[in-house]
Amino acid sequence: MTTKSNGSTTQLPTEQELLAMPESDYMNSVQLEFFKDRLRTLELEILANAGATTENLRETQFVPDPADRATIEEEHALELRTRDRERKLLKKVQQSIALIDSGEYGWCEETGEPIGLLRLLARPTATLSLEAQERREKRQKMFGD
Repeated sequence: MTTKSNGSTTQLPTEQELLAMPESDYMNSVQLEFFKDRLRTLELEILANAGATTENLRETQFVPDPADRATIEEEHALELRTRDRERKLLKKVQQSIALIDSGEYGWCEETGEPIGLLRLLARPTATLSLEAQERREKRQKMFGD
């Protein structure tokens, strides 16, 4: 469920209802609103995680035991790597929201073909159809791009 800026509430479809829509309805306003809501939720989760990480790292702990200190440092390093991946994902999420706003969301940036609802449900930040993504990965494997 989502709330509009004028205060009214609109019920978003379930994934099953989304998938039951005819192909001719691809990327209609209901589907775009569904994905925008999903992306905004993901964006808020990433930002909340970043805030929690900042707080965790601020809590300086003096631990006299070197093994315990090494464990804490490794946990911090892992948390920072996770946040770095989330920072990159946040950028993709924000780009996807911009694509929704511009009317380009859901279409392969390489071929112009529909990316497909199943792929977008699995990866809402996808910008390539499955076939285009597979071609890109093969080229990267062959040429090391």
